[in-house]
Amino acid sequence: MRFSSIFAFGLFILSSTFAQAAERTIVVLDASGSMWGQIDGRSKIEIARETLGTVLQSVPKDTELGLMVYGHRDKGSCSDIQLVVPPAAGTGQEIADFVNTITPKGKTPLTQSVREAADALKYTEEKATVVLLTDGLETCEADPCALAAELESKGVDFTAHVVGFGLTQEEGKQVACLAEGTGGQYFQASDAEQLVAALAATVAAPPVVKQRTEPVEPVEAVEPVKLEYNAMLDSTLSEGGPSLGDINDVQWKIFKAGADGQPEGDYIALEYKGAYTATYPAGKYIAEVILNNTIERKVPFEIKDGEVVKPLVNFDAGSVIITPKRTPQDTEADASAAVEIGFDDYSTTYYGTAKFYAAAGSVRLKGTIGPAIVEDTVTVKAGETVEHDLVIGSGVIDNKAVYSDGGLPVESSAIFFEIVSATKDINGERKRYGSTYGTGTKLDTPIGDFILVARLGEVQAETPFSIKAGERKDVTVNLNAGVLAITAPGADKIEIIAAKKDIQGKQDVLVTTYGVEYTETLPPGDYIVRASYTGDVAPKEAPATVKAAERTEVTVQ
Repeated sequence: MRFSSIFAFGLFILSSTFAQAAERTIVVLDASGSMWGQIDGRSKIEIARETLGTVLQSVPKDTELGLMVYGHRDKGSCSDIQLVVPPAAGTGQEIADFVNTITPKGKTPLTQSVREAADALKYTEEKATVVLLTDGLETCEADPCALAAELESKGVDFTAHVVGFGLTQEEGKQVACLAEGTGGQYFQASDAEQLVAALAATVAAPPVVKQRTEPVEPVEAVEPVKLEYNAMLDSTLSEGGPSLGDINDVQWKIFKAGADGQPEGDYIALEYKGAYTATYPAGKYIAEVILNNTIERKVPFEIKDGEVVKPLVNFDAGSVIITPKRTPQDTEADASAAVEIGFDDYSTTYYGTAKFYAAAGSVRLKGTIGPAIVEDTVTVKAGETVEHDLVIGSGVIDNKAVYSDGGLPVESSAIFFEIVSATKDINGERKRYGSTYGTGTKLDTPIGDFILVARLGEVQAETPFSIKAGERKDVTVNLNAGVLAITAPGADKIEIIAAKKDIQGKQDVLVTTYGVEYTETLPPGDYIVRASYTGDVAPKEAPATVKAAERTEVTVQ
């Protein structure tokens, strides 16, 4: 009797497999301009081409697979969406060939693309799956979360999986709702290896089958055998601490264990969740478990017939939130601050608030805002959350210049501003703290006493200033200068020469340029303009007097 029941259950599993083979899937590929961004020295589109080419070789022959692409034809259009390969069996090579021709250039209408893919699959009439591979967020004023709710409510059996390629955790949360709202999975892929794993789990591997709710009728009048799972995998931040549950910051790779007790061959399963249940064949396994792509643990386990095994991973880690501020009184993080964090052999950099998991122990912190730098450490305890304000004493100056004291303002993109130390070192040099071009610009600066140097043409001037943490102030440099505009018809070369001779009777050549016209900023004073010509024509000269905040025009002829 028991054999008959198992046989009936086997028929149910077999029929489910046939249902999987008939399922139709469309891959929606991001070909927006951001796919030229690089990971480990390679463009994301290059990695995607190579990865898809590899994964598509493993797609079962009877899988009906299609490809939709957005952003590959038009730089600024939200309607640049194209179903390039309709879903059909045996399309793997056709999809790979098309992806190799793509040139990313456009926007990211990911919401509308998923909608059109669902419509192409007739999701209101048939079972349908969409796999979205995106490296960016929606840029066409649409709500992916609202779309998920619509597709789930109208679809017969619709599922969307989302692969966030190079997205941060915060960015991933904004698109993960497409998967979560339709019963799919979100995969965070930060490099080529993780992208292969995500696509292998969604495109090459058979989709997860939703279990039938109605019982299987046994051949004979005995209770059906109910098989749910034989492994309950779980993870925590501390010994005896709460489960990490449904968070997708935990990656599980399941390998078969070799004779030496180490992982053997490629992984056989991949999951992104703090805890999950699964069914594996009897045997010995190794789970490689990574928290937030930083903290890795391995746990061996063995599956035995009729038993449920419960592998548990303790990451011995805590949660850390670092808020960079210019002053302790600031209520929000400074988005321009770079926060470099490090523990053990791992390091990375965040901008603005840094939220991450760290191994228990000491975490190194280095915060920078422009030239202002501060270093600190925090101690992390397993299972606890550390919130720490990283105060980076810094101010901001708005760069301004005038041609004379209280006179005409300088409006030029050619003027050079630089912050230097107020004091000189033993070699007579001043330390530099940052520079930029153009009036109306700003510079971040450490707190204390400094000098703002301005250079335009042949003029250099400076003014001292002091700044406090969190302070923003205008700093104006008086150039005490005028403008000399020269016209020399037919000239090949123009020189501006100091009218006054030095002690040896020589005159300094201040400027040499080529052409018939030239304009320069100069200190007030007397000058000689010399024009030289090609051939046997003798040079010609004209005197010029420059006054502060005035324009002097001279014609040499």
